[in-house]
Amino acid sequence: FDEIYVLLDLLLQQHYLARCSASFSENFYSLKRIPIGDCRQQPLATAGLPKRQHWKSLLLLVLVPYLKGKLEKLVSSLREEDEYSIHPPSSSWKRFYRAFLAAYPFVNMTWEGWFLIQQLCYILGKAQHHSPILQLAGVRLVRLTLEDIEALEKKSAGATSSQTHSIKAQVQSAVRKALGGIAFSLSTGLSISVFFLQFLDWWYSSENQETIKSLTALPTPPPPVHLDHGAGSVLLPKLKTVCPLCRRIRVNATALSTSGFVFCYRCAYSYVKTHQRCPITGYATELQHLVKLYSPES
Repeated sequence: FDEIYVLLDLLLQQHYLARCSASFSENFYSLKRIPIGDCRQQPLATAGLPKRQHWKSLLLLVLVPYLKGKLEKLVSSLREEDEYSIHPPSSSWKRFYRAFLAAYPFVNMTWEGWFLIQQLCYILGKAQHHSPILQLAGVRLVRLTLEDIEALEKKSAGATSSQTHSIKAQVQSAVRKALGGIAFSLSTGLSISVFFLQFLDWWYSSENQETIKSLTALPTPPPPVHLDHGAGSVLLPKLKTVCPLCRRIRVNATALSTSGFVFCYRCAYSYVKTHQRCPITGYATELQHLVKLYSPES
């Protein structure tokens, strides 16, 4: 898989370096590569890079990530082998790859530190490159100018117009457009599919399931139960400061979080402890749903 990916990446980067003087990602952000130097007149993106900078850029864009990934896989496999190794403790191979495993973290730290220092120097305006790879390739990045964009458009327009002189060229152009439309549809569908797969992976993850279970742990409350009262009795008092249970001025006002009605604390506590529901609505209520209310003066 790695070798096939590197081959496809090589073809992609070669196409964009030859056509736009930039890698695929750099062209996406409207950047181009120019040789290092004090040239006042920057070459157009369609002119391409000099051969030396072109091949160095191509190899560094493709080969360095490939070798780094292979090295990381090798280190991982050697560490697993070292844990279950059957080599004698005094063998030369054992000593060699143990020394390699011991030295690799420092080499990797030096490599990453080199990139970090280069990026800090670039941010502070002390360097022309944000990456040592660009410095090794002998190029630097600049923004595409209006002339570059016009030249790229003319180049693509000229390539399409030169192919419309014969019927064979027209058929080839139509097939190419159809294949391009199919490829675009597949890529768009793939992006949407990846999004939904990520969403499903998150939805059915163990952390999310635990959250859902915690939210649905309590039973669904039953619909409001209308309690039977006498024909002449009033369910709620007219004065808002009167407790609906004892029909007196509330003492230590306490609300039920399940319904929002306010009672005396002693009345609400005794009723909920006995019946485990709200005396007004009949919602299932527990003692933990009692919320004491305090006046601003207190």
